[in-house]
Amino acid sequence: MLTAKRWLELWQRLGVTRQADGTLADTFAALAVRYAEPHRYYHTARHIAECLDHFDDARSRSLLCEHPDEIELALWFHDAIYAPRAKDNEAQSAQWALRVMRSCRLPGDAQARVNALIMATCHDAIPDTPDAQVLVDIDLAILGAEAVRFDEYETQVRAEYDWVPDFLFRRTRKKILHGFLERPAIYSTAYFQTQYEKKARDNLARSLSALD
Repeated sequence: MLTAKRWLELWQRLGVTRQADGTLADTFAALAVRYAEPHRYYHTARHIAECLDHFDDARSRSLLCEHPDEIELALWFHDAIYAPRAKDNEAQSAQWALRVMRSCRLPGDAQARVNALIMATCHDAIPDTPDAQVLVDIDLAILGAEAVRFDEYETQVRAEYDWVPDFLFRRTRKKILHGFLERPAIYSTAYFQTQYEKKARDNLARSLSALD
């Protein structure tokens, strides 16, 4: 569950207590509205809450994070804009985050890092910084979930693309899943590899079999 308390505590750690053009509470409310949009089935507040749980677990195990609060901020925003037919959701989400960070007067280098972290969730390249590796592993943790949760995730993804003909969805989905399986490792960090790599590969293979 996403809470305003956690949101505000994050900004306090970042050294911010108010925004120049609105309250942090208003931004939290706007994010809540976005994550509750009716066309979302997987990319909801539940996904963000699961990501934050994985982040807390990783941080408690001293996983290498150079700027942990920036990772958390990127997690809050990384799916803020989500339209299944669009191809620039991550870019639009990053732009929203930048507007908020600018209004809060976060340092420019922090803004740039958060922007890069959000864009890393495009999953179009292997992350190459410790923070990006942690964040992307967290975003992909669903692939290594228990079978019941993974199957629910697959059903939710299909629901978000219910306008796509079945034959086309199957073909595209198989390409995406094969892409993950073809990587030397799905996860970049040793912790996520140990915890989730085998489960992820088992889940992906099972899903591909169902799509055939």
